[in-house]
Parts: sequence; C-alpha cells; structure tokens
Amino acid sequence: MKPTASTKPRNGRIVQVGHLERFNPAILALEKLATIPLFFEIHRMSVFTPRSLDIDVVLDLMIHDLDIVLALARAELKEVRAAGISILSAKVDIANVRLEFDNGCIANLTASRVSTEKVRKLRLFQPRQYISVDYAKQSAAMFTVGGPQGIGFEQLAVESGEPLKLQFDHFLDAVETRNPPKLDGRTARKTLEIALAVLAKIEEHAGIVSKTLASGWKP
Repeated sequence: MKPTASTKPRNGRIVQVGHLERFNPAILALEKLATIPLFFEIHRMSVFTPRSLDIDVVLDLMIHDLDIVLALARAELKEVRAAGISILSAKVDIANVRLEFDNGCIANLTASRVSTEKVRKLRLFQPRQYISVDYAKQSAAMFTVGGPQGIGFEQLAVESGEPLKLQFDHFLDAVETRNPPKLDGRTARKTLEIALAVLAKIEEHAGIVSKTLASGWKP
C-alpha cells in the first residue's frame, strides 16, 4: 500500500524513534488483543547501577511504558498525578504515576532503579479479560471470564525475537515502502511531553512534602 498524501513524509524522510519495548514480541502480541483497556498496572524495577545517573528514572525507564500506555489507551490524557524521590542519586530514582484518560482508562505505573530485583511486567484489564505481560521473558498470559469453564486461561503464542532487530526491520521496511513507522517523531514527542508533565507533577509533590517537613509536622 502506497502512503497517502496525508501520511507521506513532507520532506521525503523517514523518522523512527527507538522505543525498543514497542517491538518486544510480547507487546506485539498484546497489541493484537487489546480492545477497550480499562486499567493498566505496570512495574519496571531495576537494581542500582551507576549508569544514566544524569537523568531521572522517568526519562530513563518509565518513558518506555508511557509510550505503550499512550498507544493502547487510544484516548486523550485527562489527568496526571505523580510522586517520586531521590535515594542514591541527585535525580529521581523511584517514581509512581497515575494517568487518567478521557475514556475512563486508568494507568498506574511504577519505575525504580533502586530495587532488590529486576522486574519488567505489565498487566492490562479490559472487559471480561486480564492480560499479563512479562517483558523480560517475552511471555504473555490471558484470563477470560465467561464460557463453560467460567474463567479461561490461555498462554499466548508469542513469537520469540530480538526487539532491536525487529525495530530495525520495521524501519527498513518503512524506508522501502515509504509508509510511516509506528513510532514517528510526532508519537515520540507526545510521549516526551507526558514524561515531562510527570516530572513537573513530581516536583510539585516534592514541594508539598518539603513544606510539610519544614512545618515540623509529626504523626
């Protein structure tokens, strides 16, 4: 299929941004099954390492999950709530975010780089279904309510693959066909805008906590 006038790159250039998790085979399987997402619960936890300490955990880790939620929610963002703290670096090391969309979808995301274990999991709840994704294992399972057995369980068929290679293959295909990639500049800019909004809310929350502590509040 040839690109239409509205999707054809203005200057004949293809831009694809490298949000690698979007090409995780488990996420590719999830995209085919997502219908009306109602609630996301996402945890991305890592043990502390001295890498990337010049940026906070939101731009380092959580931004990948923000990108996936924005793609699957299929609605405009209504509200952002967030809190985060610095523990072992000068930047935010652990953050929790709650996103609310116009269609009622809620996403609760936690990212930490000071955990005792490595966790990369996404849980999606939608009408009559619950889907659990393990990024690291590239696996996904689905629970469905209804039918003769009441609650059905299915281990989803996930075609194993290297996300980096899949990402490059997708880009090369876009270059060859001139079709826009799924992660173009506009999509990535929107994700970055939301990530910056999260950081603003974290800073706002930190100011409230500082005032509380300065007032000598005691439990």
